[in-house]
Amino acid sequence: MKTLAISSRTICGIEELPVHSKSGVTHVLSILDPGHPDIHHFEAFSKHLRTTLRFHDIIDPLPGQIMPAKEHVAAILAFGASLDKGAVEGTAGHLLVHCHMGISRSTAAMITLMAQGDPKASEEELFERLRQIRGKAWPNSVMIALADEKLDRGGRLVAALRRHYAHQLAQKPEYAQWMRDLGRGREVEMAEAA
Repeated sequence: MKTLAISSRTICGIEELPVHSKSGVTHVLSILDPGHPDIHHFEAFSKHLRTTLRFHDIIDPLPGQIMPAKEHVAAILAFGASLDKGAVEGTAGHLLVHCHMGISRSTAAMITLMAQGDPKASEEELFERLRQIRGKAWPNSVMIALADEKLDRGGRLVAALRRHYAHQLAQKPEYAQWMRDLGRGREVEMAEAA
């Protein structure tokens, strides 16, 4: 089986989707809140393969909300495996991953896909690539822990996430209060302990 070369990777939020409609996107992973209406921006995109997952961007259980779970990470990895299906030698693909804001769930999904596609890459290298794709990345820590386990990274992906959070807080100190306000103070503590 030939592997599709993903030559372009994009992470964005819903409001940014129209900007990417003419950029030759071949594969889309949409992560939405349960109950959020489907996205109609994709009608303006060229032909592409799209998978939609629905769960909330939380790190602790909340009433009426769906936590990121093993089955969601398994679906992300199945999506990654599907990038090979029907691949043609020499064909370049453009992968777009989005969530509501393009900061947490989508960045966690993208680094999961990158770690799956490049298992020999170091965790530090993966997070550096992630920052190049999306400078404001703050991946959901629950998703990263589940991906670390599923990809047999032995805790290294989570350890690198701590250092990534510390890097982000050094660049964007306002994230600390923002994450605390969102109920994600535990991730700020991960940065402080790095």
